[in-house]
Amino acid sequence: MKREYDVLIIGGGPAGLAAAIRVAEKGYEPIVIETKDRLGGIPLQCIHPGFGIHYFREDLTGPEFVYRFISRIEELSINYITNAYVEKIINESIISKKVSVISPSGSFILEGKALVYAAGARERHRYELGIPGPNVAGIYTAGEAQTMMDMYGIMPGRKVLIIGSGDVGLIMARRFILEGAEVVAVVEILKYPSGLIRNIVQCLRDFDIPLLLQHTVTGIKAENGRVKAAIISKVDENLKPIPGTEQEVECDTIIIAAGLRPETKLLNEIRVRIDPRTHGPIVNDYLETIDTPGIFVAGNALLINDYVDYAVEQGEWAAESTVLHIENKGLPTSTWRKVVPNKNVRLAVPQYVSGDRDVLLYLRVTEPLENVQLVIPEIGKNIPQIRVAPSIMLKIKLRKEDLSKTYDTLRIEVLPR
Repeated sequence: MKREYDVLIIGGGPAGLAAAIRVAEKGYEPIVIETKDRLGGIPLQCIHPGFGIHYFREDLTGPEFVYRFISRIEELSINYITNAYVEKIINESIISKKVSVISPSGSFILEGKALVYAAGARERHRYELGIPGPNVAGIYTAGEAQTMMDMYGIMPGRKVLIIGSGDVGLIMARRFILEGAEVVAVVEILKYPSGLIRNIVQCLRDFDIPLLLQHTVTGIKAENGRVKAAIISKVDENLKPIPGTEQEVECDTIIIAAGLRPETKLLNEIRVRIDPRTHGPIVNDYLETIDTPGIFVAGNALLINDYVDYAVEQGEWAAESTVLHIENKGLPTSTWRKVVPNKNVRLAVPQYVSGDRDVLLYLRVTEPLENVQLVIPEIGKNIPQIRVAPSIMLKIKLRKEDLSKTYDTLRIEVLPR
């Protein structure tokens, strides 16, 4: 293995693999650095369908989807290392990036002209949610349970309570039922489900699994070192438990599926600015971190995506940007316009646009709404929407001609039609 490459790619999941493939197709030499013992990332443990609908126009399982990228990696003879932990990023200059790597073969430094950060996301754990109770067997994150079942054939439990109605939690509810377990309920603290409508229907309603909205787990009971029951309570408008509403639900397993957070540890250490809305880095329309030139971010490390197809799309976008960066020894200096999530908009990525190129915006709203329009006052854009919800990521393509107008900020609003 060499020590110098054109592009260093941290993360061997779909975003990282897509970035590596696009860089190689452009005639440059990438290397992918993956922590686990194989390439592929999370889709390897997702044996359910629903992957590739947008990208391949096919309905694939997670392994089927990601192995298409792994096969292309092999075809192009792209360099990669597994079981490799990136200890730190060394940001020497705009056109020189280094990473310190620890692996079974030793510690070493890799150097590149640009870096794509595609390290994925981490799961939120019980202590972030403030769930009290003993630290006993039978409490897992959704990812841990999914790995046990789909990678190792181990059943985590037989009577299951799931916290969180995001897509992962819904899919795991169905998975437990199909394996013969009982799912006593899915508990959601919000007043509406967090997952896609298709998963609400296919994973809960089709199997008569109760969905308890505006509820949370406020206690755990144990027996012989394992979960025996969960205490659930209703919550008020401020998401605080309402005294006197507690009820005990018998279960031997609690699955925490309370959402993901972009994994930004390495970026934090080099002081990349983080957006409190997305919990990922602040980027421009090249997916380059706004205050650290030469570092590009894609996939769930950037923001939490609905579909793996979007992570692939971002990986290719970041790769195209690294090529421009290498060829021009840095990207063009632009007058950046700030994208501001305004009325009924929770987040928007990228957070800055140049006006020099077409741009794709990823948006999420604050609450479910119907018969609305997406309004961008500065460029006079009104885009009708039949229905929007926090669980549905909106993708809006804006043309260079629209963005070339003079303004300092680009407000994004969702208003009644």
